[in-house]
Amino acid sequence: MPSEQPISQLKVVVAGGFGAGKTTLVARTSEIEPISTDEQLTTAGIGTDSLDGVEAKTSTTVAFDFGRLSLSSQNLALYLFGTPGQARYQFMWNDIVEGAIGAVVLADTRRLEDSFDPINYFLRLELPFIVGLNQFEGSARYPIGHVREALRLDEDIPVIGCDARDPRSGRHVLITLVKHAHAMAVRAHHTRPSPARRDHV
Repeated sequence: MPSEQPISQLKVVVAGGFGAGKTTLVARTSEIEPISTDEQLTTAGIGTDSLDGVEAKTSTTVAFDFGRLSLSSQNLALYLFGTPGQARYQFMWNDIVEGAIGAVVLADTRRLEDSFDPINYFLRLELPFIVGLNQFEGSARYPIGHVREALRLDEDIPVIGCDARDPRSGRHVLITLVKHAHAMAVRAHHTRPSPARRDHV
């Protein structure tokens, strides 16, 4: 029986380095036709966009990706916004992130260092985020603990393996983010100082 409660609409961000799988995760997880601003890579990017480890990549996001996922059991609708991966497009991130409840940072073990910029960005914003370790074919597999240590992440930041091509895996990543963001909000509420008591005169 459909819930009589209004559906809560939440904005989430999918970020990560160049070629980490952001467009794929949004496209494969979205229940609507995703909006993508992918453009073909050209010779103009030579010397600017490193293809080390992602030599087969032929296109790149130049603005953002957009999709939607309904979580009926939680009565939620998630609006997914994928960021561009190259550093030269990061000036758009503030607009993309505005109003988001949290972010997924997709990490690629072939280019793990590309995860530092988005991680540091969300840490500075104090925006809840998780790390999704995208399992590319042929890429090295590392224990989650080793990846956490390499990325210098605190224990309370979830790090999970995923496959951006698999809708079920992408859904699990997004649910993990929503739960983490909720837990962080509850924690912040309980640790917020109580307002000073005012005595009646």
